[in-house]
Amino acid sequence: MKKINARFFAIVIAALLCAAAYFAWDYFDGREEKVSYVDFWQSVEAGDVESVKFDGDKIHFTVVESKSPVVETKNPVVEPFETNGNETTASSGNFVTQNPNSPLLQEELMKRAIEVTVAKDDAEIISLIFDAFFYLFFFGVIIVAFRKFISPNTFKVVHKTGVKFDDVVGMDKLKRDMVQVMDIMKKPAEYAKRGIRMPKGILLEGEPGNGKTLFAKALAGEARVNFIPAKATDFESMFMAIGPLKVKLLFKKARRRAPCIVFIDEFDGIGTVRNYSGSAIETENTRIVTALLNELDGFEPSNGVLVIAATNSIKALDPALIRPGRFDAKLTVPYPDEAARRELVKMYTKGKNPAKDCTPETLARLFNGYSCAKIESVLNSAALIAGQAGRTEFSLSDVKAASAEC
Repeated sequence: MKKINARFFAIVIAALLCAAAYFAWDYFDGREEKVSYVDFWQSVEAGDVESVKFDGDKIHFTVVESKSPVVETKNPVVEPFETNGNETTASSGNFVTQNPNSPLLQEELMKRAIEVTVAKDDAEIISLIFDAFFYLFFFGVIIVAFRKFISPNTFKVVHKTGVKFDDVVGMDKLKRDMVQVMDIMKKPAEYAKRGIRMPKGILLEGEPGNGKTLFAKALAGEARVNFIPAKATDFESMFMAIGPLKVKLLFKKARRRAPCIVFIDEFDGIGTVRNYSGSAIETENTRIVTALLNELDGFEPSNGVLVIAATNSIKALDPALIRPGRFDAKLTVPYPDEAARRELVKMYTKGKNPAKDCTPETLARLFNGYSCAKIESVLNSAALIAGQAGRTEFSLSDVKAASAEC
């Protein structure tokens, strides 16, 4: 923000200096001698006027040394418009006189092959300056908005997620399925010789809070590859056609950072079944889905880019988007089983003071059907309830009360 303000003030100061230089130009560009309109017209008739500039109520004109036989016999250093007998002679120079505002004067001068220009008045110049400021502001807003909505930094590349499979409780089957995928990602050419390709995409389906995002991060951390997280809202914009551009930007960045995992959370927010109703929202959604289809078909498995999409419902997704060849594997992230729940209880009670009746086995049975996120939330709420009651330990009754609230 400070850089933008500094640039703005620099532009304003530069514009003011240019305006001041423009208005001061006439003053510093040599002094003009004032003469009467009669002397001006006599020079015009003598053919000594080279150029004329109309500037409001003044006429600026340039006189060259007269080439008539009468004037050529005079002293060449005679002062401009010096009367010598009954004749007026002129030497070269710049002069100014009053403007009679005659409608025929400009035409008469042009007939005599005199260069004629009309200066813009101050009001017109000020209007042009304000117009210039308006256009600078207008296009500046457009550039800022464009950079905000289609900035190269929209999708950040995470080089180290800091998460490994050991940090993910449960999901043992998913971990086993992903071991070979990680190896193919790191050695695509070696597997290609054996006719094995890496799946282009993996679709993770499961209820919210079961660890789909954590699993994707752990996969990237375990494989030691780049990770680009995205969510459905990243592709939304108040401007039409921005969503498809962001899709292209995401995959372009992923190809440059290969091997790379692209994780799209809330995939059902942008990959829903296309509807050709003609509304603006549906049209934009159709364009985003079409862009996704083109990008998924546009890269080869050997590129080392793996797309992992997380959704709460596969049924809501466009069939063309999730067919084999685009998302080859569809995996379900289930609720944690009892063994996983025990491990989660041990993890989430670290730093807390559970009572003796809150054993991992007891809480694991109580949390049957709970997601990972809900287990963490219930235990945190139980500790808060105990703290409000002035107790340092939370009991099983606190857990049940917190469970009812969550």
